[in-house]
Amino acid sequence: MALRTPEEYRESLRKMRPNIYKFGELIEDVTTHPATRRTINGHSQLFEVYSNPELRETFVTKSHLTGEEISRYLSIIQTPEDAVGNCKLKREAYHLTGTCTGGRCVGWTSINAMWATTWEMDQEYGTDYHERLKKWLMHAQQNDITCAGALTDAKGNRSLPPHLQDDPDMNLRIVEKREDGIVVRGAKCMICGVAAANEIFCLPGGAYKEEDKDYAVAFVVPRDIEGLTIVETRRPSDKREYEEGFDIPVEIGGITQAYLLFNDVFVPKERVFMCGEYKYCAKVIQYFTSTYRAAIGGCVAGQGDIKIGAAIIMARANGLSMRTFYDKLIRMQINNETTFGMGVAASVLGYKHPSGCWICDPLVANCNKVQVGTLPYETNRLAQEIAGGIGETGCFPSYKDIMNSDYGDLIKKYLKAGLDWETRARAARLIEWLTIGAGVPGCMHGGGSPDAARLMIRLTAPWEKWVDLAKRVAGITADVPEPPKKR
Repeated sequence: MALRTPEEYRESLRKMRPNIYKFGELIEDVTTHPATRRTINGHSQLFEVYSNPELRETFVTKSHLTGEEISRYLSIIQTPEDAVGNCKLKREAYHLTGTCTGGRCVGWTSINAMWATTWEMDQEYGTDYHERLKKWLMHAQQNDITCAGALTDAKGNRSLPPHLQDDPDMNLRIVEKREDGIVVRGAKCMICGVAAANEIFCLPGGAYKEEDKDYAVAFVVPRDIEGLTIVETRRPSDKREYEEGFDIPVEIGGITQAYLLFNDVFVPKERVFMCGEYKYCAKVIQYFTSTYRAAIGGCVAGQGDIKIGAAIIMARANGLSMRTFYDKLIRMQINNETTFGMGVAASVLGYKHPSGCWICDPLVANCNKVQVGTLPYETNRLAQEIAGGIGETGCFPSYKDIMNSDYGDLIKKYLKAGLDWETRARAARLIEWLTIGAGVPGCMHGGGSPDAARLMIRLTAPWEKWVDLAKRVAGITADVPEPPKKR
C-alpha cells in the first residue's frame, strides 16, 4: 500500500491511542471531535487528490528508493524541479482546504533536512544514521503515513542556553542512553497539524554548543507513543470551533496547534537520527529553513488567492463592482506573486547536496520569509477594507441569532444587499476567518520568525563580496576594513 485512500487515512487515526486534550477534555476520536475534525477533513483531501487527474502529478511522485508511486510529502527533493513542485503543491493545498495542512509539510521538510545532515554526520563519525533514516522513510512511504514536524522548544529564558536554564527540561533533551535507544524529556510547543498526524519528526530547536549536547537530538515517533501527552491550543477560550453553521465557514479544512509534552519517552535506536552531535544542529536548522522558507511563499500565495476571491464576493454581496476595488485587488495579487516568485527563485538557485537532496538558496529563502511575515498582513487589511465593517469580528450576528425563530427573519432582512443574505453572511464569515482567524496561520512564525530569518540573512549574505564589487566600480585600491569594536 503506497497510496492510502481518505478512509484508510481516517481509520489509521481512529486506531491510535487517544492522547490529545483540549479544554481539559480527552479527545477520543480526532476525526469527529469539533476541535480537530476540520484539520482531519483538510488532510483527508491530500489523499483524495490521488484520484484527481488534474492534481495527481502535483501530489504524487516516484520514490527514488523503491520506484513506486508515493505521496510527494514523503519524497526526497532531488532537483530544482522538485523544489519548485514543493512551492506549487503548497499553493494547491491551500486552494483545496482554505487553510494549513502542516501535519504533512513540516514533516516533509524535516525528512529532507535530516537526509542531508545524517549523511554528513555519518561521513565524519562513521555512524549509521543515514541508513536508519532511509529504512524508516521506506516504511513511511509504503504506508503513506502523515508525518508532522516539531522544532520549537519551550526555551525558557531566551537569554540563556539550554544547560544554564533553571529547569533543564526547557528544551527537549536526552535523559538516558541505552543500547536499544534513548529516553527524552521536555516539550515541543506551537506544533502544527499534530492531530492529523500518524507520526512526529522531532528536530533540535536551535544551534547548540558542546555544553548542550544532550539537546542535540532528532528522532521520529508515533503520535500516540507512551509518555507523550498532547494539548491542543488552537483558538481562544471562547470555543469558537464549537460554533454552528457558517460561523465556522470552512468544513473542508482547519488548523490545529499543540504543545507536545514528552515525559520520559523511550525512542528505539532505529528511529534516532541524531544523538549528541551538537555541531550539526546548526546544519539541521539551515537545511530545514532553506527549504521551508522557500515553499512557505506558496502557502501564503494560496491563502492570498482565496482572500482575493472572498473580497470580490464580499464586494458584490454589498452591491459593488469589483472594478471599484481594482487598485486594492491588484496590490493583493502582487503580494501573492511576490512570495510565490521568491520561493520559486530560492528553489531554482539552490544546489545539490552530496547526499542527493536539493538545498534551496538560503539567502533568497530567508528574504522570502521576511516578506511572508509582512505582505499577507497587508493583503488581510485590503480584504477587510473591501469587505467593510461587516467582515470584522464582533460586527456580525451569530448563526444562532440569524436562525432564531423570534427575530432571525429581521436580521436576514437587514443583511440583504447586492446579493441574498446567506451569500453575504457566508462571505463575511470567510473574510473574518481568512484575515483574523484560522485561515491565516504561519505567516509571522511559521518556519521561524522574521527576526530569525534576518539573522540567517546576516550570516549568509556575502557582504565583503559586495564591498569588493563597489571598490572595483569606484576605482578604490585601498583596504576598507571594518572598524574595531569599541570597548
